[in-house]
Amino acid sequence: MNADAAVMADLGGPLSKMVSDAKLDRYAQAFDTHGITRWVLTDRGGRFVGYCGVLPWGDDHPLGAHDEIGWRLVREAWGHGYATEAATAALADAFGRRGSSDVLAYTAADNVRSQRVMERLGLRRVPALDFSELYDGFGVWSGLVWVASAERYAGA
Repeated sequence: MNADAAVMADLGGPLSKMVSDAKLDRYAQAFDTHGITRWVLTDRGGRFVGYCGVLPWGDDHPLGAHDEIGWRLVREAWGHGYATEAATAALADAFGRRGSSDVLAYTAADNVRSQRVMERLGLRRVPALDFSELYDGFGVWSGLVWVASAERYAGA
């Protein structure tokens, strides 16, 4: 999935196996440390379709410490509702079990598919939080920021 140029188009292109594996290790560490992370997504037949979940970020992030929801799907899974369904469950978990007050989501301006998911989830666009960050091997990435609030997901 991380090696697919279409999947990774708004994130600077495909990741090497080493970088992709390091990302997976970071997700495992987040679960061990914080009890929350990205989840593996499968379809009803058990085939891998991507990941989705909430990750905590520290003060070293341009937005400071916060929880962030994110997803990535294999191309064949696009348009089937997996991201919306999984993100709804992940947000309910973050607000319920973890007690998060707000969860941020961000995407590149050209990632219209993710922006549509954010709209379906009822996230609120907050342009004042938009940010840019320099990533090694990629350059400057700019993110549009959306916010999910606990009120929307209480009891979900």
